[in-house]
Amino acid sequence: MFGKNSDPVATSSSNAHTLVSRSTEIVGDIHFSGELIIEGRVKGNIYAEDDSKALIRVAEKGSVEGEICVPSVIINGLVQGDVRSATHIELAAKATVVGNVYYNLIEMVMGSEVNGNLMHIGYNQSEAKRLASSDKHKLAFDSSSVELD
Repeated sequence: MFGKNSDPVATSSSNAHTLVSRSTEIVGDIHFSGELIIEGRVKGNIYAEDDSKALIRVAEKGSVEGEICVPSVIINGLVQGDVRSATHIELAAKATVVGNVYYNLIEMVMGSEVNGNLMHIGYNQSEAKRLASSDKHKLAFDSSSVELD
């Protein structure tokens, strides 16, 4: 009526925001879309589809014990587990990650901490395959042409 969408679920699903407040602890895996803000504690893995516009924010007092696999990630709290971000990850000044970080694009602010490996992942895996196949066409190195002292 009056030009508004008659399906309220369709309009709210793309802008869904979920808050885990400071006094909340969740035990178990979370699958979400939209935006997830963690100010409390999550013990479990957190997932969103790589081709979605999902975003997770771990606030300064927030903590996650488990793996995070979300396209866009902003961390300013504690994450104990691997973090995988297909699009963008931002590690704010009070971020601590105890685990590996797999990223396409990363921002690290002075003061952020990663206790693990930083591993770049290509957004397009076929590009990595193309680069790997180009190694086969390299010219062989002739060590006899190098003078030894």
